[in-house]
Amino acid sequence: MTAVDGVLRRTATALLIGGVGLGLAGCGPLVTGKPQAAPSVAVGEADVSIVRGTDGGRIDQIAAATVIDVQDYWRQTFESAFGKPWHDVRGFYSVDTADPTAKPAPCTEDASDVEGNAFYCPAADSIAYDRAALFPVLVEKFGEAGVVVVLAHEIGHAVHNRLGIDSNAQRRAPQLYPTIVVEAMADCYAGSFLRWVADGKAAHLRVNTGQLDAALGSLVNFRDPVGTSAGDRGAHGNAFDRVSSFQDGFQRGPKLCSQFTAETRQFTLREFTNQEDADRGGNLPLPKLVEDISGDLDSFFATLVRARGGSWTDPQLRPDPDCSGDQGPVAFCPRDRSVGVDVGSRELNRLHQIGDYATGTLLATRYGLAALVALGKSAEGEQAARAGLCLAGAYTGDLLGRRSGFGLSPGDLDEAVVLLLRYDYPVRDADGNPAAGSAFDRVGLFRGGTLDGADACELS
Repeated sequence: MTAVDGVLRRTATALLIGGVGLGLAGCGPLVTGKPQAAPSVAVGEADVSIVRGTDGGRIDQIAAATVIDVQDYWRQTFESAFGKPWHDVRGFYSVDTADPTAKPAPCTEDASDVEGNAFYCPAADSIAYDRAALFPVLVEKFGEAGVVVVLAHEIGHAVHNRLGIDSNAQRRAPQLYPTIVVEAMADCYAGSFLRWVADGKAAHLRVNTGQLDAALGSLVNFRDPVGTSAGDRGAHGNAFDRVSSFQDGFQRGPKLCSQFTAETRQFTLREFTNQEDADRGGNLPLPKLVEDISGDLDSFFATLVRARGGSWTDPQLRPDPDCSGDQGPVAFCPRDRSVGVDVGSRELNRLHQIGDYATGTLLATRYGLAALVALGKSAEGEQAARAGLCLAGAYTGDLLGRRSGFGLSPGDLDEAVVLLLRYDYPVRDADGNPAAGSAFDRVGLFRGGTLDGADACELS
């Protein structure tokens, strides 16, 4: 984020997961530990022989359950959505990249070419994955939902390929179908499939709320490195872009996914615009961030409140506020309309390590509660908590549209998404009570405000 000249960001290194596959960012502890969900997403017995090269182990059992259910989904959905029958993917290949004698998968010359990867090969209409070094890591970090998301995404590439969005279409119309668009399509198709599973329609897979949160966590880990341009040949999207595509598919179905082009789809992935910002990874020290963003929040919410007939007074920042409940390391106090923020707080400094826009997002939610009070509404209760987070998204969307002055840097939206996946602080009301819902819901609320503005926040 640019603090008049500064920017909120974080850096990451990346390992691209092959060709038209996912981009896996080796970017540290985005979502620490194992997910809270139950570890298993597969129920019943799946025919593991559908996977070529299988060792019959748990990884391939998860993969078999997934590809059987994904293709069953497309058999039931494809024709009604697109007016033509579905044709199954020809082959699925499990590759033990730790075995030097393992046979290569299609589109590769050696088994080691698949190491750390999962990809769709259009020439052979097949999908290959590394069962030794990739999928076990996904299961450890995100539970089995991570494997399901990867394979659903790869079959998503087969979907747009069957719809004519293939390498020829990309050559004919590169301005419409750059890599980031076809990756967004695949994320979106994966989301539409997960909705079908969540609705209990799959024969082998079951997902609960925690596993959907884990699915988003895996997409965050698959983001591009900070500073990647959306026009980069290998761009897949930042965390916000990827979870947005997934949630659009989950909420609105596959027909929407097929309509993505560079002209119809807004992407937030962007490169650094100045070297100073890049050198500091886009991050401001906590005291500087609080100092700079508070004035910008005052200006944004004053405009918003007054446009809706309210009266705005800039909240005073206090290190030791007299607030009720536990709102977390930043609090809004309705009694005197102040915002409590202690830059020496251990918890706030720990949160700031995610990146400075994690702190910025949390501050924006507290100003969102202040805006509710300024509009004559309550800052307590589930509706207020949800509106506060949505308004933080509206503020973020305003920053996203700026081209000068105080604005977002390349990693800021990723930091906001990670905050929302890890913590419920942003959706606590002024009494410290969190609104009901999951990390999936929190991201959705924030995304709604970011993309659609304050009108999405149910203020009337």
